[in-house]
Amino acid sequence: MSKKINLELDTPQNREMRLGSIIAWDGSASELVEESDYSKRSCAGKCGKSCRLCELSVPFQQSSMCSQQIATCQAGNLTDCILIHHSPIGCSGRSPIYEQTFRRGLKRKGIDPFSVRIISTNLLEKDMVFGAAEKLRRTAREAFERYSPKAVFINMSCTTAIIGEDLTSIAEELEDELGVPVIPLHCEGFRSKHWSTGFDIVQHGVVRQIANKNPQKQNDLINIIALWGTDYFTDMLKPLGLRVNYIMEIASFAELQQISEAAATTTFCHTLGSYMATALEEKFGVPQIKASQPYGIKGTDEWLRAIAKTVGKEAKAEEYIKAEHERIKPELEKLRSLLKGKTGYVLTGSAYAHGLISVLRELGMEVPGSLVFHHDPVYDSGSEEQDTLKNLVNNYGDIPHFTVSKTQPFQTPQLFRRTPVDIVIVRHGGIAPDLAKQGIVSFVMGDEHLPLGYDGILRLGKAILATLPRRRFNQVLKRHVSSVYTDWWLSQDDPFLLSNHPEVLKEENKNDEYKAIGA
Repeated sequence: MSKKINLELDTPQNREMRLGSIIAWDGSASELVEESDYSKRSCAGKCGKSCRLCELSVPFQQSSMCSQQIATCQAGNLTDCILIHHSPIGCSGRSPIYEQTFRRGLKRKGIDPFSVRIISTNLLEKDMVFGAAEKLRRTAREAFERYSPKAVFINMSCTTAIIGEDLTSIAEELEDELGVPVIPLHCEGFRSKHWSTGFDIVQHGVVRQIANKNPQKQNDLINIIALWGTDYFTDMLKPLGLRVNYIMEIASFAELQQISEAAATTTFCHTLGSYMATALEEKFGVPQIKASQPYGIKGTDEWLRAIAKTVGKEAKAEEYIKAEHERIKPELEKLRSLLKGKTGYVLTGSAYAHGLISVLRELGMEVPGSLVFHHDPVYDSGSEEQDTLKNLVNNYGDIPHFTVSKTQPFQTPQLFRRTPVDIVIVRHGGIAPDLAKQGIVSFVMGDEHLPLGYDGILRLGKAILATLPRRRFNQVLKRHVSSVYTDWWLSQDDPFLLSNHPEVLKEENKNDEYKAIGA
């Protein structure tokens, strides 16, 4: 069997090339499942390639994020490594946000707080003209002298990619000079249209250059690939006699080294973790858990059983599952009675959204619609058990309005006119104010792991009940806030009108094609 991950390369393929990821689509979840089936995939020649999943063409992107920022939130959150932005200072504009999340993560792990170690080469106009390789070398040497890191990560930026900086060669030279791994991250913002490629880029570098090449297997160690959030995994796996190697957030160099020594690898979200899990399986024989994500009773059951089977702990797992079902049953039934008939909408990343929808439906809520930021027709493992959207539809039923769109606020009036709901679950806090101005109640998932496992069902149910009373405030706010969009656009019903009927832009105003949307 041929390998899916080529660690001989210094960077992975983009998701749209490797997985066929798309960022614009509209229909029902069951239709997307059907179209994602490779053996049946076809667009009647519209895209030129019958194996490619059809994707709507969006004339502009109102907002987004880039792979460099995603790479930063991974490599910049390590405790004894440093990250260098080889870029103008503007690319480090989000560092204060990463500082906050880093310090919160340190606190959760009981580590005395210190500042995030993200450094910029601060490229100027003359650097763009004459090159900045020597400036990068000086920055790396000074940072190494200041912090004595166990590894150095270097982010490529749009600017350094445009001028053709040879990041890999420079990193190899610095690695020989400094005596620690120096990992080039080819994560320039325009590299991929989908920002999650940034996760893959960092994970590729870690497996390729940091993971122990001669691992001593630890049969009770489980890799957990996560983003930010409370470590609920330890409590979930402790009854099985297992320890957690929690990566990448607030991980140390030693914890990254031992990823090749674990008994298995799993994650809270296949979107984020499938690349590293597959690479570890192929390179070091560390099995990845090919099961549903641990959301809802059914998903958590399957996840625990798959882990238990991998490490030979089936009997303990069954005891634990039975006890947990009985423990949460009274409170879960109470939550279901209180939430019965309520409608929810999930607006997050893809596999994470699939997990959240399963929790909402197990709480007895209706979920008529959802928006995910992208869609992967397949994950790197190629496993049927990890087909989160297909498993969601099979286990919990269809979602009539299932939209793929990359954080485009101008579409929300149409989305929520056709799908009125009681509450929207979001993970990115900047979305909530826009929804509030439209009178829509939202709950921001500040802790990504809040809905995990059996207790996660209860935690999310309680959070929803505590959030629903905000509806009255949001309705008052709506009456006092003017929309930035034209009455014409607000009267439209199709969120993808500009994709389905591009002629509208020219008809509205030949000189200013976006005037039809903005006020």
